[in-house]
Amino acid sequence: MEPPGAAEPGAAGAEGAEGAEGAEGTEAEPEASTAGTGDAAADAGGTAPALSEAAAELAAQKVERERIARRKAEREGPVEAGAKLSGKAADLLAAVRAVESGEKPPAVYFDEAPAAPRKTAAPPPAPPRMPAPAAAPAAVPAAAVEDVRAVLARGGAPEALAGAAAAALGEGAAELLAQDPWRLLSVAGVRPTQADGFARALLGPEAGPGDERRTGALVSWLLAQAALKGHTALEAPVLRSALAQYAVPDPAAALEQAIGEGAVLVFPEPLGPPVAESEEGEQPVRLLVGLEGYAMAEESLADGLARLANTFDSPADWEKAAAAAPNPSAGELIRAVARHGLVTHTGGEAARAEPFALLAAARELGLRACLAAHAPGGPDSVTVAGLLSGAEGPGRDADGQFALDLLVVLDAPQLDVETAAALVESVPDGARLVLSGDPGVLGSAGPGRVFADVLAARICPGLVSRTPDPGPLGELVSGVGVGELNQVDAPGKEVVIVPVRDAGEAVHRAVQLVAESVPRAFGIPADSVQVITPGHGGSAGTRALNAALKERLNPGPGRFGGFDPGDRVVHVPSPGRALPARVVSADAEGLHLDRAGARVVVPKEQVESRVRHGWAVTAHQAVGVRWPAVVVVLPGDAAQALSRDWVYTAFGRAERHLSVVHGVDQALPVAVAEVLPKPRTTRLTGLLSALTAAAREQAE
Repeated sequence: MEPPGAAEPGAAGAEGAEGAEGAEGTEAEPEASTAGTGDAAADAGGTAPALSEAAAELAAQKVERERIARRKAEREGPVEAGAKLSGKAADLLAAVRAVESGEKPPAVYFDEAPAAPRKTAAPPPAPPRMPAPAAAPAAVPAAAVEDVRAVLARGGAPEALAGAAAAALGEGAAELLAQDPWRLLSVAGVRPTQADGFARALLGPEAGPGDERRTGALVSWLLAQAALKGHTALEAPVLRSALAQYAVPDPAAALEQAIGEGAVLVFPEPLGPPVAESEEGEQPVRLLVGLEGYAMAEESLADGLARLANTFDSPADWEKAAAAAPNPSAGELIRAVARHGLVTHTGGEAARAEPFALLAAARELGLRACLAAHAPGGPDSVTVAGLLSGAEGPGRDADGQFALDLLVVLDAPQLDVETAAALVESVPDGARLVLSGDPGVLGSAGPGRVFADVLAARICPGLVSRTPDPGPLGELVSGVGVGELNQVDAPGKEVVIVPVRDAGEAVHRAVQLVAESVPRAFGIPADSVQVITPGHGGSAGTRALNAALKERLNPGPGRFGGFDPGDRVVHVPSPGRALPARVVSADAEGLHLDRAGARVVVPKEQVESRVRHGWAVTAHQAVGVRWPAVVVVLPGDAAQALSRDWVYTAFGRAERHLSVVHGVDQALPVAVAEVLPKPRTTRLTGLLSALTAAAREQAE
């Protein structure tokens, strides 16, 4: 597994319009986004603007996380676990409990080898350049920002980081930063080499590579960077190896120190079947290390899923509805939901009709039912983000839970662990939850692999749709899903391969297809043709393609921050959500967008980081949306970015026609056959399996 942080990916880019494509980082460039969510006036403590859509959504999710924490605290005392463990696993568990009780754990459970001698690294000649920061939220007092600004100036760091640092560090930020300069790593986009330079400027020779303040900050930073790639935890050896790459003299001791101070948590996860008391030997375990927030989210999610799987009401007569279902797979789904509180449903694009059939059946039975999808999907569905924030859906009851008897979630692979935890905790006792999606598409933008973990744990019925995707496009995409790039018979030119020699020709042919060939051959307007490419940079990335497509389809001077009325754009109100829109106008309030008929205003200070042109997007940004025609551009330099799930997702966005501008030669079939999705380290499957085993033992 690639050690997290080896390439020092900038976290700031994950919050911008070009960082919404996913946690894996396959489509995000290493350069950090320099735009923030505020302006210089906000940095200086100016007038607080009205809450934006993104801020409202994040605030709603924060409330949900606080409610989750309260519910966990109100539960009875912890269930005694690990009684059968011995040796290092038992020592580890004792250490975890010692951390929770405020004691310092014994130094025996990671590495019993003697500590390596600490060496002092020579400082570089000059501190590296810091990223441009996000501005301070309005809630940060101006005086606190000024105090932080003074500390940054003393250390030679950009004073413009003051707002973001004050917001990240909270009360007493300036004092914390002066005492522990490596706290600067909590600011999005700051890298270890930059924090090291800042620390040396403040502390002088005292700022060595083995400084406990540095190693503690690095442990948390590495786990945060791993979260950007989808991990909710890391195996201890992987984390130690990553620490060594940053010249930490004693990685095992650094990790032990971080655990002892409660900065991170460590979890023994049993491997294989449990060892019976009568058997000899220890239960094999792997040691996982994680941040408290993701650990709490996964544990809350596991508890919530187990609760729903074991408690539900069944007053309705479902059999008649199942018999009237439009196809056998829809009938099976309805019958499964009639008997179980938690059900998973998998299938391709054609199978999406089955959850809608379930929704209609439930409503005919008088049940309060709602279907939520990753992206806007029409009058019969809401978005997951809108449901959580209260902007869409049935609202909440007096206990803060959804006023629902049935919740169906489409695009379940796009659920990150925190969103899923907030969602499941909001489903009331006695209600049913259906998680539906296509396991072959790209995973969530945030950490976790919720849908895959639930499927792997087998804690509930799993319905696999038998409804195939039709036609040549369905045959092509289905083949990709099993690792085969088939040559399909497409008499109606549903699939067209356009070979190109270089990136310049790829851009030219893509523009020609969108503006001329596809509209002429299929009667599909250019506005309904979507270009998908692996990355943002390069001579055939989204930037180059969007520039060429704008010049052809909607030329203009870009007088509104690079945009003109009529431009197709992607709006990213929060990380992981990329919503198609069109520019209407701009004024002192900001950029006015038409997003699926709804008017949205993006404040002018957020335009650079939240809006980009959208004629060409990445596959991660296209998940959950389909277009009548799609042009997938694969320039020669994109070969390393291709994988089976990327190709499956990109090709599957087309409804009627797919053109593949092909310049990667044999890299495409190799990627489909051999390049599997990047693994993510998570705890959810193990937690669900443990809960299931405990419930089974209690029943016996």
